Amino acid sequence: MRILNFLRRAFKADTPETTSEDFFDQYEARIPSDQNAIDALSGWNSAFPLDKNLVAGDHHLYADPRISWAVDQFGSLAGRDVLEVGPLEGMHTFILNGHAPAQLDAIEANRLCFLRCLVTKQILGIDRANFYLGDIQQWLDKDRQYDLAIASGVLYHMPDPGEFLRKLSLRANSIYIWTHYFDETAMPEGDLRRGAFSGNVEVREIAGCKVRYYERHYWSADQNKSFCGGMKDTHFWMHKDDILTLLGKLGFNEIIVEHDQPGHSGGPCYSIFCRKS
Repeated sequence: MRILNFLRRAFKADTPETTSEDFFDQYEARIPSDQNAIDALSGWNSAFPLDKNLVAGDHHLYADPRISWAVDQFGSLAGRDVLEVGPLEGMHTFILNGHAPAQLDAIEANRLCFLRCLVTKQILGIDRANFYLGDIQQWLDKDRQYDLAIASGVLYHMPDPGEFLRKLSLRANSIYIWTHYFDETAMPEGDLRRGAFSGNVEVREIAGCKVRYYERHYWSADQNKSFCGGMKDTHFWMHKDDILTLLGKLGFNEIIVEHDQPGHSGGPCYSIFCRKS
Protein backbone atom coordinates (compact mmCIF):
# COMPACT_ATOMS: atom_id res chain seq x y z
CA MET A 1 0.00 0.00 0.00
CA ARG A 2 2.95 2.34 0.61
CA ILE A 3 3.74 2.17 -3.11
CA LEU A 4 0.22 3.21 -4.04
CA ASN A 5 0.19 5.96 -1.42
CA PHE A 6 3.46 7.23 -2.81
CA LEU A 7 2.02 7.37 -6.32
CA ARG A 8 -1.02 9.28 -5.08
CA ARG A 9 1.19 11.75 -3.21
CA ALA A 10 3.53 12.15 -6.18
CA PHE A 11 0.70 13.53 -8.30
CA LYS A 12 -0.30 15.93 -5.49
CA ALA A 13 3.17 17.00 -4.44
CA ASP A 14 2.53 20.70 -5.15
CA THR A 15 -0.78 20.92 -3.32
CA PRO A 16 -0.94 22.80 0.02
CA GLU A 17 -2.22 19.78 1.97
CA THR A 18 0.86 17.69 1.12
CA THR A 19 3.55 18.17 3.76
CA SER A 20 7.22 17.29 3.74
CA GLU A 21 6.53 14.70 6.44
CA ASP A 22 3.96 13.00 4.19
CA PHE A 23 6.42 12.84 1.31
CA PHE A 24 9.22 11.21 3.31
CA ASP A 25 6.92 8.50 4.63
CA GLN A 26 7.63 6.65 1.32
CA TYR A 27 11.03 5.58 2.67
CA GLU A 28 11.78 2.34 4.56
CA ALA A 29 13.94 2.93 7.64
CA ARG A 30 14.46 -0.69 8.67
CA ILE A 31 17.43 -2.79 7.59
CA PRO A 32 16.82 -4.08 4.02
CA SER A 33 14.96 -7.41 3.98
CA ASP A 34 12.38 -9.50 2.17
CA GLN A 35 9.94 -8.81 4.99
CA ASN A 36 10.06 -5.10 4.18
CA ALA A 37 8.92 -5.83 0.62
CA ILE A 38 6.03 -7.94 1.92
CA ASP A 39 5.02 -5.26 4.44
CA ALA A 40 4.98 -2.59 1.70
CA LEU A 41 1.89 -4.29 0.21
CA SER A 42 -0.91 -5.00 2.67
CA GLY A 43 -3.62 -7.63 2.20
CA TRP A 44 -1.58 -10.80 1.62
CA ASN A 45 -3.53 -14.06 1.36
CA SER A 46 -0.59 -16.42 0.84
CA ALA A 47 2.04 -17.64 3.27
CA PHE A 48 5.66 -18.11 2.20
CA PRO A 49 7.54 -21.40 2.62
CA LEU A 50 8.29 -21.94 6.29
CA ASP A 51 12.06 -21.97 5.81
CA LYS A 52 11.87 -18.32 4.70
CA ASN A 53 10.70 -17.19 8.17
CA LEU A 54 8.49 -14.52 6.64
CA VAL A 55 5.10 -13.18 7.75
CA ALA A 56 2.46 -12.68 5.04
CA GLY A 57 -0.90 -14.50 4.64
CA ASP A 58 -2.28 -17.73 6.05
CA HIS A 59 -2.76 -19.98 3.01
CA HIS A 60 0.11 -22.32 2.13
CA LEU A 61 -0.47 -22.23 -1.62
CA TYR A 62 3.23 -22.72 -2.39
CA ALA A 63 2.59 -26.42 -1.64
CA ASP A 64 -0.94 -26.73 -3.03
CA PRO A 65 -1.61 -30.42 -3.82
CA ARG A 66 -4.21 -29.44 -6.44
CA ILE A 67 -1.56 -27.91 -8.69
CA SER A 68 0.75 -30.90 -8.19
CA TRP A 69 -2.17 -33.18 -9.15
CA ALA A 70 -2.77 -31.14 -12.30
CA VAL A 71 0.87 -31.47 -13.34
CA ASP A 72 0.73 -35.22 -12.68
CA GLN A 73 -2.26 -35.52 -15.03
CA PHE A 74 -0.56 -33.53 -17.76
CA GLY A 75 2.92 -35.05 -17.51
CA SER A 76 6.29 -33.34 -17.72
CA LEU A 77 6.24 -29.57 -18.14
CA ALA A 78 9.88 -29.44 -19.17
CA GLY A 79 10.15 -27.42 -22.36
CA ARG A 80 6.38 -26.76 -22.46
CA ASP A 81 4.51 -23.47 -22.75
CA VAL A 82 2.15 -22.79 -19.84
CA LEU A 83 -0.49 -20.13 -19.24
CA GLU A 84 -1.58 -19.32 -15.68
CA VAL A 85 -4.75 -17.28 -15.26
CA GLY A 86 -5.06 -15.36 -11.99
CA PRO A 87 -1.76 -16.17 -10.22
CA LEU A 88 -3.00 -14.23 -7.14
CA GLU A 89 0.36 -13.79 -5.37
CA GLY A 90 2.55 -16.12 -7.39
CA MET A 91 2.57 -19.22 -5.16
CA HIS A 92 1.08 -21.56 -7.76
CA THR A 93 3.49 -19.97 -10.22
CA PHE A 94 6.30 -21.03 -7.88
CA ILE A 95 5.15 -24.65 -8.11
CA LEU A 96 4.86 -24.54 -11.90
CA ASN A 97 8.23 -22.81 -12.23
CA GLY A 98 9.84 -25.73 -10.40
CA HIS A 99 8.82 -28.05 -13.26
CA ALA A 100 11.02 -26.15 -15.74
CA PRO A 101 8.54 -25.02 -18.40
CA ALA A 102 10.02 -23.27 -21.43
CA GLN A 103 7.59 -20.37 -21.02
CA LEU A 104 5.21 -19.46 -18.21
CA ASP A 105 2.88 -16.50 -18.77
CA ALA A 106 0.92 -15.47 -15.67
CA ILE A 107 -1.92 -12.97 -16.21
CA GLU A 108 -3.29 -11.03 -13.22
CA ALA A 109 -5.93 -8.28 -13.42
CA ASN A 110 -5.80 -7.10 -9.78
CA ARG A 111 -3.14 -4.39 -9.44
CA LEU A 112 -2.24 -5.16 -5.82
CA CYS A 113 -2.10 -8.91 -6.51
CA PHE A 114 0.15 -8.22 -9.49
CA LEU A 115 2.57 -6.23 -7.32
CA ARG A 116 2.55 -9.02 -4.72
CA CYS A 117 3.39 -11.48 -7.53
CA LEU A 118 6.49 -9.43 -8.32
CA VAL A 119 7.54 -9.50 -4.66
CA THR A 120 7.04 -13.29 -4.61
CA LYS A 121 9.01 -13.65 -7.83
CA GLN A 122 11.92 -11.78 -6.22
CA ILE A 123 11.85 -13.64 -2.92
CA LEU A 124 11.33 -17.17 -4.29
CA GLY A 125 13.54 -16.79 -7.37
CA ILE A 126 10.83 -17.54 -9.94
CA ASP A 127 12.95 -17.34 -13.07
CA ARG A 128 10.81 -18.83 -15.85
CA ALA A 129 7.63 -16.77 -15.43
CA ASN A 130 6.54 -13.48 -16.92
CA PHE A 131 3.82 -11.73 -14.94
CA TYR A 132 1.49 -9.45 -16.89
CA LEU A 133 -1.09 -7.01 -15.52
CA GLY A 134 -4.34 -6.89 -17.47
CA ASP A 135 -7.53 -8.57 -18.64
CA ILE A 136 -7.18 -12.27 -19.52
CA GLN A 137 -10.08 -12.05 -21.99
CA GLN A 138 -8.09 -9.69 -24.18
CA TRP A 139 -4.94 -11.79 -23.80
CA LEU A 140 -6.88 -14.80 -25.10
CA ASP A 141 -7.72 -12.83 -28.24
CA LYS A 142 -4.03 -12.98 -29.15
CA ASP A 143 -2.88 -15.75 -31.49
CA ARG A 144 -0.84 -17.54 -28.81
CA GLN A 145 -0.90 -21.29 -28.15
CA TYR A 146 -0.08 -23.12 -24.91
CA ASP A 147 0.42 -26.74 -23.99
CA LEU A 148 -1.32 -26.29 -20.64
CA ALA A 149 -3.53 -23.58 -19.12
CA ILE A 150 -4.05 -23.32 -15.35
CA ALA A 151 -7.08 -21.43 -14.03
CA SER A 152 -7.41 -22.03 -10.30
CA GLY A 153 -9.94 -19.89 -8.44
CA VAL A 154 -10.93 -17.96 -11.56
CA LEU A 155 -14.02 -19.31 -13.32
CA TYR A 156 -16.56 -18.44 -10.61
CA HIS A 157 -15.43 -14.79 -10.56
CA MET A 158 -16.21 -14.27 -14.24
CA PRO A 159 -19.09 -12.16 -15.60
CA ASP A 160 -19.25 -14.61 -18.54
CA PRO A 161 -17.57 -17.86 -17.41
CA GLY A 162 -18.74 -19.94 -20.36
CA GLU A 163 -17.26 -17.51 -22.87
CA PHE A 164 -14.01 -17.54 -20.90
CA LEU A 165 -13.87 -21.34 -21.23
CA ARG A 166 -14.58 -21.07 -24.95
CA LYS A 167 -11.72 -18.63 -25.47
CA LEU A 168 -9.38 -20.65 -23.26
CA SER A 169 -10.15 -23.79 -25.25
CA LEU A 170 -8.82 -22.06 -28.37
CA ARG A 171 -5.46 -21.38 -26.74
CA ALA A 172 -4.65 -24.62 -24.90
CA ASN A 173 -5.08 -28.33 -25.62
CA SER A 174 -4.99 -29.15 -21.90
CA ILE A 175 -6.65 -27.16 -19.12
CA TYR A 176 -6.73 -27.43 -15.34
CA ILE A 177 -9.55 -25.67 -13.48
CA TRP A 178 -10.34 -25.44 -9.79
CA THR A 179 -13.66 -23.73 -9.29
CA HIS A 180 -16.73 -23.32 -7.16
CA TYR A 181 -19.93 -24.47 -8.86
CA PHE A 182 -23.68 -24.32 -8.33
CA ASP A 183 -25.57 -27.49 -7.49
CA GLU A 184 -29.06 -27.64 -5.98
CA THR A 185 -28.37 -30.88 -4.10
CA ALA A 186 -25.09 -29.72 -2.58
CA MET A 187 -26.40 -26.21 -1.81
CA PRO A 188 -30.20 -26.40 -1.30
CA GLU A 189 -32.59 -23.56 -0.49
CA GLY A 190 -31.81 -22.18 2.97
CA ASP A 191 -28.11 -23.00 2.77
CA LEU A 192 -26.20 -19.99 4.14
CA ARG A 193 -23.74 -20.24 1.25
CA ARG A 194 -26.53 -19.10 -1.09
CA GLY A 195 -26.74 -15.73 0.65
CA ALA A 196 -24.63 -13.91 -1.96
CA PHE A 197 -26.79 -15.16 -4.86
CA SER A 198 -29.47 -12.83 -6.20
CA GLY A 199 -31.83 -15.62 -7.25
CA ASN A 200 -31.51 -14.61 -10.90
CA VAL A 201 -30.71 -17.55 -13.19
CA GLU A 202 -29.88 -16.99 -16.86
CA VAL A 203 -29.55 -19.51 -19.65
CA ARG A 204 -26.93 -18.66 -22.26
CA GLU A 205 -25.70 -20.49 -25.30
CA ILE A 206 -21.96 -21.05 -25.66
CA ALA A 207 -20.60 -22.95 -28.66
CA GLY A 208 -24.08 -24.38 -29.27
CA CYS A 209 -24.37 -25.56 -25.66
CA LYS A 210 -27.00 -24.11 -23.29
CA VAL A 211 -25.59 -23.39 -19.83
CA ARG A 212 -27.08 -21.97 -16.65
CA TYR A 213 -25.64 -18.85 -15.00
CA TYR A 214 -26.40 -18.17 -11.32
CA GLU A 215 -25.99 -14.47 -10.52
CA ARG A 216 -23.92 -13.55 -7.50
CA HIS A 217 -22.52 -10.37 -5.88
CA TYR A 218 -19.59 -9.57 -3.56
CA TRP A 219 -21.58 -7.41 -1.12
CA SER A 220 -18.67 -4.99 -0.50
CA ALA A 221 -16.10 -7.75 0.02
CA ASP A 222 -14.12 -5.94 -2.68
CA GLN A 223 -13.45 -3.11 -0.20
CA ASN A 224 -11.00 -5.34 1.69
CA LYS A 225 -7.34 -5.03 0.62
CA SER A 226 -7.07 -8.83 0.51
CA PHE A 227 -9.92 -9.05 -2.03
CA CYS A 228 -8.97 -11.34 -4.90
CA GLY A 229 -12.24 -11.67 -6.81
CA GLY A 230 -13.28 -10.61 -10.27
CA MET A 231 -13.26 -7.32 -12.15
CA LYS A 232 -17.02 -6.71 -11.77
CA ASP A 233 -19.38 -7.00 -8.83
CA THR A 234 -21.90 -9.05 -10.82
CA HIS A 235 -20.48 -12.45 -11.57
CA PHE A 236 -21.95 -15.88 -12.29
CA TRP A 237 -21.41 -19.41 -11.06
CA MET A 238 -22.04 -22.21 -13.53
CA HIS A 239 -23.88 -25.41 -12.75
CA LYS A 240 -21.68 -28.37 -11.88
CA ASP A 241 -22.95 -30.46 -14.79
CA ASP A 242 -22.94 -27.61 -17.31
CA ILE A 243 -19.21 -26.97 -16.89
CA LEU A 244 -18.39 -30.56 -17.80
CA THR A 245 -20.89 -30.64 -20.68
CA LEU A 246 -19.49 -27.43 -22.14
CA LEU A 247 -15.90 -28.66 -21.91
CA GLY A 248 -16.92 -31.77 -23.85
CA LYS A 249 -18.62 -29.58 -26.45
CA LEU A 250 -15.42 -27.52 -26.74
CA GLY A 251 -13.50 -30.61 -27.82
CA PHE A 252 -12.03 -31.96 -24.59
CA ASN A 253 -12.56 -35.72 -24.82
CA GLU A 254 -10.52 -36.57 -21.71
CA ILE A 255 -12.10 -35.03 -18.60
CA ILE A 256 -11.06 -36.00 -15.06
CA VAL A 257 -12.76 -34.66 -11.92
CA GLU A 258 -11.01 -34.65 -8.54
CA HIS A 259 -11.16 -32.83 -5.18
CA ASP A 260 -14.95 -32.61 -5.27
CA GLN A 261 -16.06 -30.88 -2.05
CA PRO A 262 -19.82 -30.22 -2.00
CA GLY A 263 -19.59 -29.11 1.63
CA HIS A 264 -16.80 -26.55 1.18
CA SER A 265 -17.44 -23.46 3.35
CA GLY A 266 -17.16 -21.16 0.34
CA GLY A 267 -19.52 -23.23 -1.78
CA PRO A 268 -19.30 -26.58 -3.61
CA CYS A 269 -16.07 -26.92 -5.60
CA TYR A 270 -13.99 -29.35 -7.61
CA SER A 271 -10.90 -29.76 -9.79
CA ILE A 272 -11.12 -30.56 -13.49
CA PHE A 273 -8.30 -31.65 -15.76
CA CYS A 274 -9.26 -31.89 -19.41
CA ARG A 275 -7.36 -32.61 -22.61
CA LYS A 276 -7.96 -32.76 -26.35
CA SER A 277 -6.29 -36.03 -27.26
